[in-house]
Amino acid sequence: MIAAAAQDATAPAQAPEALAIHDDFIARLKARRAEFAALGQLPADVVEDLRKLGVYRALVARRYGGDECSPMAFLEMVERLSQADGSVGWVASFGVSCMYLASLPEATLRQLYANGPDVIFAGALFPPQEAQRVAGGIQVSGRWKFGSGSTGADLIGVGVKLADADDGGLPRMAVIPAHKVTIEPNWDVIGLQGTGSHDLLVENVIVPEEWTFVRGGTPTIDSPLYRYPSMAFAAQVLAIVGLGVARAALDTITQMAGGRASITGAPTLADRAYVQSEIAKSEAALRSARAFFYEATQDAWATLEAGETLSVKQIGLLRLASTHAARAGADVTQKAFTLSGTTGIYRDHALAGQLQDALVVAQHAFLSEGTWQNAGKVLLGLQNAPGFP
Repeated sequence: MIAAAAQDATAPAQAPEALAIHDDFIARLKARRAEFAALGQLPADVVEDLRKLGVYRALVARRYGGDECSPMAFLEMVERLSQADGSVGWVASFGVSCMYLASLPEATLRQLYANGPDVIFAGALFPPQEAQRVAGGIQVSGRWKFGSGSTGADLIGVGVKLADADDGGLPRMAVIPAHKVTIEPNWDVIGLQGTGSHDLLVENVIVPEEWTFVRGGTPTIDSPLYRYPSMAFAAQVLAIVGLGVARAALDTITQMAGGRASITGAPTLADRAYVQSEIAKSEAALRSARAFFYEATQDAWATLEAGETLSVKQIGLLRLASTHAARAGADVTQKAFTLSGTTGIYRDHALAGQLQDALVVAQHAFLSEGTWQNAGKVLLGLQNAPGFP
């Protein structure tokens, strides 16, 4: 299908230079926000820019030519891109998908990366569709929602159910060449409008069983990065979008605050006591959520680099920090929007878009209200549902 020359698998993991994102690139993305929203997806040239930047090779194993960087390096990159535009950060976050793909058989992975590590994989899991074993593999048909980033993907995964498979309560995905999947452009939402999260349709495609995997299953690659919990990581890469958007929103309102006086004759925003207090509170809230988020990440990574196994509590804290980050990002962005008064209500104002993006991030199932309860169960030593933490 797709592929790379092998690298020294013993070399230390580090953040590649490609992850350095320059201000001019961020500025160009900001300038195109309205275009992304109108299209309902990222244009092909932006997807290629992300590929060249190293987004899709960042977490790929070094044995397949990837950078195998640390979780922290990848998250910081997504956060930075999200400061330009939430949709760009969201699509970039699916560079994490190679962590799921690591549950494919090793021979399949060699084939997948045979031409290089910059493979774009996207897809949709829900609702899982019944699939049947036939000659040559598994016959897949159905419709799936929320196929974020699939418009620029090389490979697309869809959720399937096999009646005779014991997948431990975790979802199974079938990996299909993108040209065999029909994308129905129906992404019509208030935020993250440029993510291209359209419906995916598949009709009677036969997928070899070795091109299916259990998402959250045991990877066939054994290294500190691939022992990092993939489901927790999946929540983290989405949550950090909210923090990036919130950072941009605070920067926007701070810049506005010193501008022209109100049309009513009131002082500039920066001279108003309540604005000064709320800006300070929001800055503290954002930095606190970010500190907890990266503290949990660093603690888990240090444990894995030391050759030790993560505790259930450590993984639970990754999930808790993610939900908290998404909620804090939405709250801080909403506060920035509120402080803008009537200025921010215009459809083309940066804060209007930032508010919508931040609110939608917090609506994702991985970051929803129910995850607070699950995290609490972990902290209390109670049993959780499969897939959490």
